[in-house]
Amino acid sequence: MELEDLSKRIRSNDPAVGLRAVGALHRLAEQVEAVSVALAREQGWTWEQIGDALGMSRQSVHARYGK
Repeated sequence: MELEDLSKRIRSNDPAVGLRAVGALHRLAEQVEAVSVALAREQGWTWEQIGDALGMSRQSVHARYGK
């Protein structure tokens, strides 16, 4: 789904269309978060620094991304 198409769907008067757009945004945000966390770790960030940036505890971030 293109961002322009997603933007149109978000403004739709049809709740089904809008809710599907919300789902797509959630998936996109999760992908961006995962890539950003991996990049931060590669650059030497601590779990605490990443958690602070995301507004999460270091334990939550580590549980989700620490492998």
